[in-house]
Amino acid sequence: MGNVLPIPGPEWCDDGGAGAISDAGGLHLHQLRLHAEYGGVVRFQLPGAGVAVSVSDPLVLEQTARIDERPASLFAFLEPLCEAGNLQVIGAEEHGPWRRVLLEVFAGRPSHERHFGEFVSLVEEVAERWGGAGGDAVPLQKDLTALSLRMICAYALGGVGVGVGSEVVRAEDVVDAFEVVLSGDDGTEQQTSLDYLRSTVDRVIAAREESDRGADRSDLIGALLAAGTTPARIRDTVMVTMLAAHHTTGVAVSWTLHLLGRHPEVAERVAAELDRVLGERSAPDYGDLRELTYLEMVLKESMRLYPPGPYGAREATEDMVLDGADGTYEIPAGTTVFYPFWAVHMNPDHWPEPAKFVPERFTPEAVAQRSRFAYVPFGLGPRSCEGAGLAMVEAQLTLAVLLKRFRFRPVAGHEVTPVERFVLWAADDIPMVVTPRAVGD
Repeated sequence: MGNVLPIPGPEWCDDGGAGAISDAGGLHLHQLRLHAEYGGVVRFQLPGAGVAVSVSDPLVLEQTARIDERPASLFAFLEPLCEAGNLQVIGAEEHGPWRRVLLEVFAGRPSHERHFGEFVSLVEEVAERWGGAGGDAVPLQKDLTALSLRMICAYALGGVGVGVGSEVVRAEDVVDAFEVVLSGDDGTEQQTSLDYLRSTVDRVIAAREESDRGADRSDLIGALLAAGTTPARIRDTVMVTMLAAHHTTGVAVSWTLHLLGRHPEVAERVAAELDRVLGERSAPDYGDLRELTYLEMVLKESMRLYPPGPYGAREATEDMVLDGADGTYEIPAGTTVFYPFWAVHMNPDHWPEPAKFVPERFTPEAVAQRSRFAYVPFGLGPRSCEGAGLAMVEAQLTLAVLLKRFRFRPVAGHEVTPVERFVLWAADDIPMVVTPRAVGD
């Protein structure tokens, strides 16, 4: 350990840092600028959190990975979805057991295999619709986030068109209501949709408790019931799962197709792999995914360049000493530790020519030579995304079905601009022209 240094950073501003972020063109560009000037650990003003310490050095990230608390103020926007306590900021003692139950489901092969056939059908519905587009551009983000929400509704509620007594809960109704809730518009319609979602999930939970599937631990609701989770906590878990899963998976696939459209040589290599593994089949089986190694590399490189969730944050629960490449720093308990995942993924010390799209960065040999904290698309530590494994299955499946059937071409003159929201969105969507392809084309 070297001499403890003050954490470097810019001068304080009366506006809480909002002006500096705006002047830079967004938080990501602001973070890149800060870390380029001050190093891998920077003190800065983060609106909503006051003073924060931003970390883009993977070796320092590793030293903070065990923190199991989040700053409540930055996650307050999720409170309308949670009546049994905000699941994203519940204390570590309560969070640990709940997380273990989720990992048992989300990370388990039985759960993935059970829902895989239904996922295939949902993706093929989109492919059929796109196949009839007649040369018109398709809106990737709009269609793929809707697809992702249908997938997670099927997963979290136990199936598309699940029956509740004499009533059938249609995934379309759940999707429509969720989109109204996420619109951000205050008012009667949003509250009505939120009430509908809560009552629907409650009725599904009650029906599952009475059925012989109530203790099916390969199913989200079943596993939570078997663990003795309260109905209110189960409902909140389902709601937050739908929120997190549908945005992240949809945008990850959208950005991947965007990059492939601009790198046709990579797209052709993906198509050749799909033809080799699938032959004449239009969709993979669950076991085929492990054979699609280049497709997985492409997806990972896409999430490096466009991480679906571009930021994370923790709250230090005790005084900490951080040893980085630029020095040794102390941060007191209560400090917001900010993780600019996008800036971590663009760190030139770990990613040569970081702006280039190079799927070969994710060969086993290349991965073995890098810090595992240089690539954190699903976060890190005990607050990392429980659904990472499921998200990868959904994304790889979706890409396999679509790239087996189509080539994707950018729309001339349309500029794709990333926008930093809850997830890394694109302003004005990502329209692309799809054309059919056959085996060997």
